[in-house]
Parts: sequence; structure tokens; C-alpha cells
Amino acid sequence: MKMTFLGTGSAFTLTNYHSNMLLEVNGQRLLIDCGGDVRFALRDAGYTAADISALYVSHLHADHVGGIEWLALATYFNAALSRPALFINEKMSEELWLNSLKGGLGTLQNQIAHLETYFDTKPIGRNMGFDFAGLHLQTVQTVHYMDGYEIVPSYGLLISKPDDCTIFLSTDTQFTPGHLMAFYQKATIIFHDCETSKNRSGIHSHYEELKSLPAEVRAKMWLYHYQDGELPAAVADGFAGFVAKGQVFEF
Repeated sequence: MKMTFLGTGSAFTLTNYHSNMLLEVNGQRLLIDCGGDVRFALRDAGYTAADISALYVSHLHADHVGGIEWLALATYFNAALSRPALFINEKMSEELWLNSLKGGLGTLQNQIAHLETYFDTKPIGRNMGFDFAGLHLQTVQTVHYMDGYEIVPSYGLLISKPDDCTIFLSTDTQFTPGHLMAFYQKATIIFHDCETSKNRSGIHSHYEELKSLPAEVRAKMWLYHYQDGELPAAVADGFAGFVAKGQVFEF
């Protein structure tokens, strides 16, 4: 099993591509999020749309879903390919289609298109996970931002490889150690979103906040989803480091 960070940048990156990952297990490839620049990131890593077996969507921001229209069309119009599986929280599926995809994907000649036209949709229920290529991935709801009267979540992943490791992938989350500490402690390795800008957005964990975590947590934490420009000295501050664009982790 290996995980390739196709990109490591924030939503506004110009140099590191969006923070989307490719998980390869038993010859199958799961794309974790699909931002607007994913086709270039895949190309640079030596892949095409034809190499994607399935897609997981953590939430509906453009740096996580902006490339889905491309993926859908690239696979739909290739007769040799079947529909990729789409794993998504059941509450987000309709919103993904209506608010993000219908304008571009609902324009097929002589037919009424739906999300299922392009993907084998597999909605994920509350407190549930999903299985992929013999691996179980448990979704973990994180606190991303407040939208009017409601908290809008992102869904991180706890990936359990039975023989040797547990991976926690935060996707996008505010700094909520009280909520996430049990997952930090359970994980063998952590990949955590990390804002590095001086102007804090309030919807991501900031580097200065993550520095306050216990040393044993920081030691197994890799940082990604950072802004362009000079980065802090993560290793000196006790972290495993910043993930580099294109970096591969093998498990």
C-alpha cells in the first residue's frame, strides 16, 4: 500500500497543487479528493483518469471537488472504462451534484444526466466508513467552518492496515484537539492540514496551534495543505515534517 501526495498546497496555491492524494492498494487506486488542478497533478505523477478506480470526497470546497467534472467526462467518454466508484457522505451527495457539478455535467446530448450517470455512487452513512480493495477506511467528522447557524464538517479518514499501521488523515479541520486527540493517539502516522499564513482563516489548523500538541503526537505528524512561500522549521519543532508535492509514503 502506498499514498502519493499529488499536491500539498492550500486552496490558493500556485506552486504545490491542491492537497489531493492517491491511495494504491492491491492494484486499485483511490483518489482522495479531486481539486481543480488534479489533472495536472496526476499527469506529473505519471497517471491519467484511466488509472482511477474510485474517488473519495471529504467536503465540497473547490480545492477538493473542482476537478470532478474533468474526471467524470474523461472516464465517461472512454468506452473502455467503467464508472469509478464515488464514496461520499450521504448528506453531501445531492449537494455535490446540484451546487458543484450539474452545470457542467448535466449537458449530455439527448439524455438527462445525474451523478450516477458518471459514478457508481456509494453513500456513506453517519458514523460509517467504507471498504476499498480489502482495506477499511473509517470517516471522522471534523469541524471545518460555521455557515450561518450550522457547523459544516469535512470528513477525515482513519485508515487501518491490519498488520502494521493506522493512518489518520485530517482533510480540513479547525484546531480541535479535544475532539481529535483520541484519533491522534490511535494513529501510527498522522497527515494533518496546516495553515502557515500570517493571516489566519480560522477554518484550518494553524502551525502555531499545532505546535502546542504533545511531543508524542507531533513526532508522528506530517503537515500538508500549507500556503506557498517559506515554511517554518517543522522538524526542529518536533514534527515529522512538511509533506513535499509528489512525495510517496509506502506502508
